[in-house]
Amino acid sequence: MARGSENIDIKKSQIHSKGVFAKRNIKKGEFIIEYVGEIVDKKESDRRLHASLERHKKDSTHAFTYIFELNDTWDLDGDTTPNDAKYINHSCDPNCSFQIKDGHIEICAAREIPQGEELSYNYGFDVDEDYEDYQCQCGAKNCVGYMVAEEDWPELRRLVEKTREKKG
Repeated sequence: MARGSENIDIKKSQIHSKGVFAKRNIKKGEFIIEYVGEIVDKKESDRRLHASLERHKKDSTHAFTYIFELNDTWDLDGDTTPNDAKYINHSCDPNCSFQIKDGHIEICAAREIPQGEELSYNYGFDVDEDYEDYQCQCGAKNCVGYMVAEEDWPELRRLVEKTREKKG
């Protein structure tokens, strides 16, 4: 069991499939759970990511990928071990953040989180040619439609507008 699993419940989510919910009130800045998995190099990470995308494109479902970037050399695949944190969904208005310390990924409260609230963080994907593969379903008032890092939202909006102009 991952460190922190006693803080959360896994239940059906309004955002996507399963979600992670606070078992108790959680204070801002408090550690919630560690995201655990197998550490793999970038080449293996890319292979797993593309295999997952291809598999899910064939059956028209959302791609499930649990790859977390640790640094320029290594990633962590959270789909290889018991890892309740992998069910934390993306949100454009998240209540959690993550920090990477010595190869460990800690999920912490970005604000006060009341018992029963679904946990979320911004997955922080880059704006690249594959951004459309990661559509957001968070329902937040400020949702940009894709699981893209907030600092990339201006570029995302530009790309979305450019795509609309091509189709329109």
